[in-house]
Amino acid sequence: MHAVLTFSSVPLFLGALLSDWAYYRTHEIQWVNFASWLIAGGLVMAGLALLWGVVHVLRHAAHRHRAGWGYVALLLATFVIGLVNAFVHGKDGWAAMPTGLVLSVVVVLLAAVASAIGLAGVLRRVAP
Repeated sequence: MHAVLTFSSVPLFLGALLSDWAYYRTHEIQWVNFASWLIAGGLVMAGLALLWGVVHVLRHAAHRHRAGWGYVALLLATFVIGLVNAFVHGKDGWAAMPTGLVLSVVVVLLAAVASAIGLAGVLRRVAP
């Protein structure tokens, strides 16, 4: 379930990036509004994955190693930069560009790397 939560933020953040790109090319304000909603959805999923990851690392002694905490730190970075991106998208139209576009690229990359690590099974249970 954790891998599903982690991966589910990627399409939302990717949609926000594509919406930012569409706004950058067309100057239609609705694209920024759409990106804001997609970022909000991505933050919900990334926040749930972060919460699940922290609880899992704290509950299982086998995962309290560098890789487990590194994965949680990557999820935290995704969430924090995504939150900053949401604040930037809260600005008026063109004031969100190009910072919003750059932050969207960074968030998509972080979310993709976190998803790849999560799907690889960093937090899978180790047999006792």
